[in-house]
Amino acid sequence: MKMFKFFLIVITTFALNNLALAASNDEHTKNLGNSKYDEKALMLKLSSTLGLKADKINASPLPDMAEVVTKQGIFYISYDGNYILQGKLFGIDNEVIDLTELSLAKVRADGVKQFENAMITYPAKNEKHVVTIFTDITCGYCRKLHEQMDDYNNLGITVRYLAYPRSGIRDQMGNYSQGFKDLRSIWCHENPEEALTKAKSGSPVAQRICEKPIEDEFNFGRQIGVGGTPAIIFENGTMVPGYQPPEKLAQILESL
Repeated sequence: MKMFKFFLIVITTFALNNLALAASNDEHTKNLGNSKYDEKALMLKLSSTLGLKADKINASPLPDMAEVVTKQGIFYISYDGNYILQGKLFGIDNEVIDLTELSLAKVRADGVKQFENAMITYPAKNEKHVVTIFTDITCGYCRKLHEQMDDYNNLGITVRYLAYPRSGIRDQMGNYSQGFKDLRSIWCHENPEEALTKAKSGSPVAQRICEKPIEDEFNFGRQIGVGGTPAIIFENGTMVPGYQPPEKLAQILESL
């Protein structure tokens, strides 16, 4: 129990105070240039034995283990392809560092770029920071956050939304879930900003159908560790789960 509490404190501190991600990552990976592994062979092994598609394979701080980035998250595989690990990797050399989170931060920062033209955005007039938030209209804290949009904007925070239907994409019958259909309808609206605001205030959603990457956004969220809404991603890829009041969010952003 003491060990669990210790790791909980470490993870929370990392998420909220944003330890020097880039510097720490350089420190722990600078000596990996001589690592040897066959990327194509490892990808084939993962695909043939586990049905797991690797988006990218990188050297890892673990001796003779490579880091595997997949749509299902990050794994670690031995160079010979015979062993695979899933879970958090911590560095404990000079300080405790969540190395898996460092890798996920880069995946997040790179991944949100593909949706830049498919977000619903509430811009700040005097923009200082940009946050990307996974949201759903059925989420109480998502509604509370949205009700304070003017406060976030007045503090110089531009809010960009990605869709994350908490009920999933499909129901038990294999049909699109109501949560998915509602978010798709909002994203398809001629004025999605207004439609989202009305939906979060409790108004019914007029159903619309068009091509919007709602499912892709949801799957991306699952890949990078989103387990609920709201989930807030900063520009450097750090993610903070849960609602953050305007002043508190501004403080966190200023500390980055």
